[in-house]
Amino acid sequence: MSKVTVVGAGNVGATCANVLVTQRIADEVVLIDIKEGLSEGKAMDIMQTANILNTNTRLIGVTNDYAMTEGSDVVVITSGIPRKPGMTREELIGVNAGIVKSVTDSILKHSPNAIIVCVSNPMDTMTYLIHKTSGLPKNRIIGMGGALDSARFKYFLSLALGAPATEVEGIVIGGHGDTTMIPLVRYAAHRGIPATELLPKEQLEKVAADTMVGGATLTKLLGTSAWIAPGAAAAQVCAAVLHDEKKMIPCSALLEGEYGEKDLCIGVPCILGKNGIEKVVEFNLNDEEKELFRKSAEAVRKTNAALA
Repeated sequence: MSKVTVVGAGNVGATCANVLVTQRIADEVVLIDIKEGLSEGKAMDIMQTANILNTNTRLIGVTNDYAMTEGSDVVVITSGIPRKPGMTREELIGVNAGIVKSVTDSILKHSPNAIIVCVSNPMDTMTYLIHKTSGLPKNRIIGMGGALDSARFKYFLSLALGAPATEVEGIVIGGHGDTTMIPLVRYAAHRGIPATELLPKEQLEKVAADTMVGGATLTKLLGTSAWIAPGAAAAQVCAAVLHDEKKMIPCSALLEGEYGEKDLCIGVPCILGKNGIEKVVEFNLNDEEKELFRKSAEAVRKTNAALA
């Protein structure tokens, strides 16, 4: 029996729970929130699709009762305030740091062996905070951002190529920020054919630029942070862990020399399996990509400094 707890029943958390249930990723899901009735109502709404969508996954909603989360294999933390138009992810650090630390402490009291997936923004810094305050080994803490950024990259690539998103390859590394993420255009492909052979340089540059501001674009359109793709990306990470998929998904991981960085959580390609982050995959970056990664790491460190 696999069990996932999703902390935060807002848009992202509820969407993550919905995907976990409707895609039958876990056997049991707990959706928990501090707001009375919110998680219960959303859980009931989702579970009323069980007969329609033919799923036997059990979902329960609870208000601030962490005892109900006991024995979770994976915990997804989405808690915190979302972005509003014009806000950067970094502006959320003060409020969200306190929330994420409190949630992590509560979760580990009841599920000391859980693998934690961090979604809360600023995501790289919140992932780093969990590392610094939880005492967990680095493989058990996964920042979700790269999974989402790469999905957005593949979406924009598919539009430019006129191809199904399922047929394109694209990976984004670096910080989960509008100016810090690095879409690796050189590695993008359609059915094994490099995108650089299929699209002109200007078009690929636009794809990369659209990817980088993908979240900000949606925040401006929606009036709040996006939630459907972020929730699904978090569920994808859970699936890779619960099903021991050994799938390569870009995630924010604690680096200890990889890509020339130490004591930093930032987006890199990771092999995900039952032990969480089982391997950091080091791509052979060219000089330009290495410099972009260095600058991205520098920006993430600057945000981390606000935790002190």
